[in-house]
Amino acid sequence: QVQLVESGGGLVQAGASLRLSCSASGRTFSYYVMGWFRQAPGKEREFAATISGGGTSTYYADSVQGRFTISRDNAKNTIYLQMNSLKLEDTAVYYCASRVYYRSTNAQEYPYWGQGTQVTVSS
Repeated sequence: QVQLVESGGGLVQAGASLRLSCSASGRTFSYYVMGWFRQAPGKEREFAATISGGGTSTYYADSVQGRFTISRDNAKNTIYLQMNSLKLEDTAVYYCASRVYYRSTNAQEYPYWGQGTQVTVSS
């Protein structure tokens, strides 16, 4: 069982940067693939980024590639999402999620979720 808690959301202007954090419980954090997903009002939850257990492999949605960076610190049981050059369309609730073994962009394949943190980008 993994418990996840996101933080770092807020209201920013377009073009600004923001860093989200997700802290996890448990002693085997490095076993877990971690992902960031987001859900805008009226839309389905969508994949943003994922990182392997050791942190050596990352993968991004096209919509965030080159602007967002996912990273992790296994000593702190924490992952991060550095978001640069934020756009209005990045406004969403951001969730971190975890699963074992292989990375996935499918939210249905992640059994563990945080409560989400709101990111609002204004013009």
